[in-house]
Amino acid sequence: MEQENNIKYLENICKNVRKNIVKMIYYAKSGHPGGSLSCVEILVSLYKNIMNITLDEDGKRIDKFILSKGHASAVYYAVLSECGFIPKDDLLTFRKYDSYLEGHPSNKIPGVDVSSGSLGQGLSVANGMALSKKLDNKEGYVYCLLGDGELEEGQIWEALMSSNKYNLNNLIIFVDHNGLQIDGTTKDVKSVDNLDKKFEAFGLNVQKINGNNINEIINAVKNAKDYLNDRPNVIIADTVKGKGISFMENKVEWHGKALNDEELQIALNELK
Repeated sequence: MEQENNIKYLENICKNVRKNIVKMIYYAKSGHPGGSLSCVEILVSLYKNIMNITLDEDGKRIDKFILSKGHASAVYYAVLSECGFIPKDDLLTFRKYDSYLEGHPSNKIPGVDVSSGSLGQGLSVANGMALSKKLDNKEGYVYCLLGDGELEEGQIWEALMSSNKYNLNNLIIFVDHNGLQIDGTTKDVKSVDNLDKKFEAFGLNVQKINGNNINEIINAVKNAKDYLNDRPNVIIADTVKGKGISFMENKVEWHGKALNDEELQIALNELK
């Protein structure tokens, strides 16, 4: 019952996060709703259940998170707000000219460990953080969220070679595998089929889950830590782009598009 209540608590946070995402993008008149909504459960599970975001003796967070797909900043800010890093009222300044909540995350923002947004680079940064922890004998894990379209960047695969080379078993990678990117389906743009076999060929432990299912996310991270922690880990999370809002789900046009007045009301009504 305790586990069930905890899942319901996290699911309620996910609803609040989704509401804030659509409101932020509506008031900004720009943003990336589809890929922000697809990974809500991943970030909520990490920040509200899995990660240790307390500070070590050096004043640094024990667990680190890198949003490599930085264009999904709306979900990042909304989740950080749920953790007390960003005031709720500030969320509606998202992407405004004089706002600190820029279109891509900056490490000047409370709770953000790494500035990101140039696709393909986040995993290299995560490698450096994970290797630093090992060299300094520091506790904690490094989590990195990649987009599936982002996997078309060659630097990702170079970084995976380094993850394996340095046995970064304190690194847990998530792939937001929603099948869509700005120009269409990932399959049509540049196929990333057989991802599990690709990652295994690079020497990583691989799990495949429903990335919109909180239980599966939590269990996958537990497996990565408890049973598979001899190598770097990747969790391929099958998700729905635009998850939670009927007219956005699996629609490529909602990769980067703001809601109008009517669409906002429909979205908020569905999220009740």
